[in-house]
Amino acid sequence: MKNNTFVIVGTQWGDEGKGKIIDVLSPKADYIVRFQGGNNAGHTVVVNDEKFILHLLPSGIINSDGKCIIGAGVVVDIEVLLDEMEKLEKRGKNMDNLFIDERTHIIMPYHIEIDKAKEEAMGENKIGTTQRGIGPCYIDKIARNGIRIGDLLDSERFRDKLEWNVKEKNDMLTRYGKPVFDFDELYDRFIKLGEKIKHRIIDGVVEINEAIEDEKTVLFEGAQALMLDIDYGTYPYVTSSSPTAGGVTVGTGVSPKKINRILGVMKAYTTRVGEGPFPTELNDETGEKLRTVGHEYGATTGRPRRCGWLDLVIGRYAALIDGLTDIVLTKLDVLTGFEKIKVAVGYEINGKIYNSYPGNFRKSENLKIIYEELDGWKEDITQIKNYDDLPENCKKYVEYIEKKLKCNVSMISVGPERSQNIYRYDLIDKVKIK
Repeated sequence: MKNNTFVIVGTQWGDEGKGKIIDVLSPKADYIVRFQGGNNAGHTVVVNDEKFILHLLPSGIINSDGKCIIGAGVVVDIEVLLDEMEKLEKRGKNMDNLFIDERTHIIMPYHIEIDKAKEEAMGENKIGTTQRGIGPCYIDKIARNGIRIGDLLDSERFRDKLEWNVKEKNDMLTRYGKPVFDFDELYDRFIKLGEKIKHRIIDGVVEINEAIEDEKTVLFEGAQALMLDIDYGTYPYVTSSSPTAGGVTVGTGVSPKKINRILGVMKAYTTRVGEGPFPTELNDETGEKLRTVGHEYGATTGRPRRCGWLDLVIGRYAALIDGLTDIVLTKLDVLTGFEKIKVAVGYEINGKIYNSYPGNFRKSENLKIIYEELDGWKEDITQIKNYDDLPENCKKYVEYIEKKLKCNVSMISVGPERSQNIYRYDLIDKVKIK
């Protein structure tokens, strides 16, 4: 059996441009499956100067007629999902190809209020969440108190689960000094929401695995990125799920043996939104230039992103944990005009050199970055289609990354439009492009 399965993951702190890459590859996919996260993610897709920002819908839904599935590892705010669908339908997109695994957990209104209340109570020690209820929903999932999409199909089971949760969450909100929820109002509201989506609820595990067995092309898309992973990221300043390639297995019920290709999306520099360590952050004119030229503002929150040089310590870490078969390098055009470009290749912490990201790193530690410097380029590269036409120093930068990470840079993005790409290898068929 030939597995035509492709995983697209972020290799930094998110915002690497996964939405665009998924959009570009999705026409070749029979299935597009989102495997983790919630509407704390923001994927931006630009089509003919028209911008689409997606939070819960698989990014591939815009450019594909394939079946789009929200997998069991995702947490879903149903009202946000319906609103997103409605907005796309008004822009002419048919939503008949969207389905949700029955095991997917529901973000309830009390999750959102608890998220807000906890962040407020933590003050200066806050995590910097998007306050959309993601963490509290995953907490309920792990605590085995969660309510799943499939529960809406059985009103009595839903009633029993909701009764317990409303009591527990109201006690919690009272301790925070916040308003509580009315059980009857929530019950009626979600029974009605269930009616609106019941025709989309499926057994995603069976559907996806049968598609793979039938040699369909399946594209798995993640949200966030490695350094926000609950286990391997900059804990506790992380998300509540596993945005690594391993998250595909737990988020969709597909064996790792069935994964064929793992595409790591890497921005040509590094950004981060929110709190937490960021070794190569530039709090100077260079950082501001990267932010301005790269339009670095969060798709979900609108917050300005912290910006810094490319960090290949994190790059090695991503290649190791995700098992990358390909790198997709994005926003290379933003580096045009820099006379010199720095790349982090190691950390020195208390006299010890680290070539991979240390698991116990804290932002308060005495950290010295080991940089290597490359010559920049001044030529506009946004309209270039062939790799050989790139400026020599630009090609040297790409090949430097390949050498350091021992992984092909198979695609390069030189602008936000889906047409602004340079292909070195066909990402589906793994053929070198002449």
